[in-house]
Formats: sequence, structure tokens, C-alpha cells
Amino acid sequence: LGGLDKPEEGSVTVEGVDIYKLRERKQAALCNKKIGFIFQFYHLLPELNVFENVLLPSLIARKPAQKRVEELLEIVGLSDRKRHLPRQLSGGEMQRVAIARALINDPDVVFCDEPTGNLDEKNAANIYALLEKLNREKKQTFCIVTHEESLVADKYDVHYLREGVLEKK
Repeated sequence: LGGLDKPEEGSVTVEGVDIYKLRERKQAALCNKKIGFIFQFYHLLPELNVFENVLLPSLIARKPAQKRVEELLEIVGLSDRKRHLPRQLSGGEMQRVAIARALINDPDVVFCDEPTGNLDEKNAANIYALLEKLNREKKQTFCIVTHEESLVADKYDVHYLREGVLEKK
């Protein structure tokens, strides 16, 4: 759905455009603008500091957003760590950097793979509150894969993937 793997059949459309019929550069540009990813294992660039890692997708989109980086780092509680390299951060801090980076271009859809898996309970609750706020205020959609059922129970439209079959709760 996010344009990372080409489907064997069917199509993936973003704003009515089949992304796999686009040239690779145009596909990447469209996905960078419209889709965000929060990966379980961060995928931060080790030679870039926190600020630069968050800024990078906006640079690729040719819409540098330094002020937005500052806002997002404040929201995820990392303003005081913006000049640190990933190796100088805890796992939870790196995850919060990855979350800020996923939100920098204000994507319509964000795919989240265990977005709070490396966070303590308080920070996990804060991140879910942020995602809820963005969903409510900016109408962003978050597709969250998690094993932490307690964080999503009774709040979201929940589906289970069991043995390759998607089932509604």
C-alpha cells in the first residue's frame, strides 16, 4: 500500500493514480508527499543528527521545513536532543525521531509498524494521543500494526491478520 513492494496483482492508487504506472522518480515523489512511514527499527541515517534526520523528507520534496522540524521535535519531546546523532540516543528517543520524520511532510496516510514498541508506557500514550490529535485535526489516516492491544482496544477500527486472512474485530 505504501509503494515499497510492487503487488503481484491489482493496483495501488493514490489520488486516482496507479503508482506503479508512474516512472520510479514520480512514484517516489508522490509517495514522499502523501505517505509517511514509522518503521519498527527507525531507519535513521547515522551520519545525520536528529534535526537533519527529521528534515530530510522535506528536503527530498524540495520544501524545506525547518520550523516544522522544531515543532515536531517539541511535540515528541526531543527539542533538547536535536543536535545529537542517532548513536547518542536511546531506542525510545530514536523511535520518536522516526515518528517526527514520518510526519514532516504532513502525509495523508502514515503506515506505522509498532510505533511505540520501544517506548515506555507514558511516551507510548503520548504518541497515541498525538496520532489521535492529527487524525482528528488534520484528517490524517494512521494504519498501525501493533501487538499492544491495550493501546488500541475500544478506540480504533481494529483488524487482525491471522494466517494471511484479514479479519475485523
